[in-house]
Amino acid sequence: MKTKALVLRVSLSGMFLALAYILPFLTGQIPEIGSMLCPMHIPVLLCGFVCGAPYGLFIGLTAPVLRSLTLGMPPFFPTAIAMAFELAVYGLMAGLLYKTLPKKKINIYVSLVGAMIVGRIIWGIVMFCIMGFDMTKFGFTAFWAGAIANAIPGIIVQIILIPMLVLVLEKAKLMPTEKQ
Repeated sequence: MKTKALVLRVSLSGMFLALAYILPFLTGQIPEIGSMLCPMHIPVLLCGFVCGAPYGLFIGLTAPVLRSLTLGMPPFFPTAIAMAFELAVYGLMAGLLYKTLPKKKINIYVSLVGAMIVGRIIWGIVMFCIMGFDMTKFGFTAFWAGAIANAIPGIIVQIILIPMLVLVLEKAKLMPTEKQ
């Protein structure tokens, strides 16, 4: 990879980290709405698409932990820990699928939904482990509520917003490429 592309990816990933840190402030005044809109997920997913899998993984892993350690939100245990795994997988899978699949509009959606499904499954596995492998503390109902039911508004926003932004960036030729 050429130096210009590397510098661009590092710079953009820093911007995505900053967005993941700042966006929750927009929804944080009403915590129920903030957690439903999943504001940190958007920059992490975009980072995977724009900068690639390793950058998406790093930003996803870093954002919730950094925010928790500096601001106390999300709470470090268990929320930020489980989110770090979930968001790391979002960024990783979005980048891997987007790079691997043929460059067709539908594959942006396939990459996004695939990343969201795998990330939510990982979140559930991590929460189950954190809760001591106890189905009474974290079972399917808790998984469904946390990963799907409570996140429906955020899922809808992500499915609408992210492909649109990726398409705009592609059309404007603002996505870093290996040739740069």
